[in-house]
Order: sequence, then structure tokens, then C-alpha cells
Amino acid sequence: MLPVLFHVGPVPVGSHNFFVTIGVLAATFLYFWEARRRDVLSEDIAVIALGTLLFGLIAARLSTGWKYVEVTGDSALNAWAYGGKSILGGLAGAYVGALLTKRWLGYREHTGDLFAPAVALGMAIGRVGCFLTEEPGTPTNLAWGVRLSPAAAARIPNCEGCVGGVPMHPSFLYEVAFHIVLFALVMWLRGRYRSSGSDLFKLYLLAYAVFRFGVEFVRGNDLWYAGLTRSQIFLLPAIVLLASYFVRRHTRAATTRA
Repeated sequence: MLPVLFHVGPVPVGSHNFFVTIGVLAATFLYFWEARRRDVLSEDIAVIALGTLLFGLIAARLSTGWKYVEVTGDSALNAWAYGGKSILGGLAGAYVGALLTKRWLGYREHTGDLFAPAVALGMAIGRVGCFLTEEPGTPTNLAWGVRLSPAAAARIPNCEGCVGGVPMHPSFLYEVAFHIVLFALVMWLRGRYRSSGSDLFKLYLLAYAVFRFGVEFVRGNDLWYAGLTRSQIFLLPAIVLLASYFVRRHTRAATTRA
């Protein structure tokens, strides 16, 4: 809808890259601010942030690169340069990156709760860029459906469902609203919820996994198996594992109190 946000001289600044960059910067700032508030700011904390960002970027690219090659027949190098990015792939890669970096450093403290508000804020900002440049969603009769002009629909790549004048779900705005609410909730829970040091982040992941599974039905992504998208298939085991963690934690707490 708006692939170029503005120009710096003759250089166009893409809407997607702009908001993703602002989201990453805001998340990084909040991560360090939270580390300082908790009095755990150190060189190790900075290295963990760097490892998390690096692995997240690589995984976000690699998780969609195969599809770019399959559709275009282009090289893997061009897939890295011009292919898309997957938020779910990036989150999974960032999580693995944090674990591996901590193991490499020998850092044994939990860091998940430092990331929880930062990731929620970064996602809320970054998804604005997705809304401005990607397929909004499936057709809808709801009053807030997004209508694209034929010219705007033509600017969105690989959007077979983009038909000028047909209202569509603003699925990315649903995500923006969700992450704003979740950011506020995580900030409110700090100090009120007895966490192991990573429970808030796992709570965020569980909430987002459930929400994303539901919003996939109005995203317009290709169905892959049993009427579900690839993202939904990926999310199912993640939801089970995260929900099981909180069930076990609640059971242990109940047993201890008894």
C-alpha cells in the first residue's frame, strides 16, 4: 500500500525496513533499560543481546529463503538479499541465539524477563511496516475492512487475493493492537508476578502463539496441511510445550503449598 515511506534526497526509504528498524532499536533500548532497572547490566548482557539479534536475523531470512527459491528459481544468495523475512522464524532463532550465547559466555542467570517487554514493543512497531507493504488479509464484510485501490493492490507482491475495492481484514493491525496490549500487560506484571526469571517471556510467547494461530485464519496465507498454514503447524507444538510448562509450574506450586 505504501512501499516507500519517504525519500532522503534521491534515496527511497522503504516503509517495512523503516518500521522494523525502529522496532529493533526501541526493543534494544528497552532491553538495556530493563537490565539497568534490575541492576544486572553488564558486558555479558550486551553480548547476549547481540547474539540474540544476530541469530534472529539469520533465522528470519533462512526460514523464508527456501520459498523464494522455489517460487522464483533464483539463487540462494539472491534469496538472502531479496527474499522475505518470517517473524516466527526470527523469534525462534532469537530464542536459540540467546541460549547459545549464554552457554558460550557461561552466563547462568535467566534473561527472558528482560526480553519480554522489549519484544512486545518491537513487534508492535515493526508490524506497522508489514501492514503498509504486505497483503492485508482475507476478504471481510466487517466495517473496518481495508479497501485497496487497484494501483495499491498491484504494488503488493504475490497478493493473489488483493482485488481493488474489496474490503479485507487488516490482520497486521490486529497484531499491532495485540502487542500493544501485551506490552502494557507485561509491564504491569513486572514485580507483581512471581517469575522464575523467564516466565514473563514464556507467557508472552504462549499468548502470541495462541493469538497468531487464530489470526492466521484471516491472513490469507497458503494452506499447507489439514486446512492449516505452515505457521499454524509450527505453532501447534509450541503452544503445547509452553502450556505444559505453566501447567507443571502451577502443579508444583500447588503441591508445595499443600
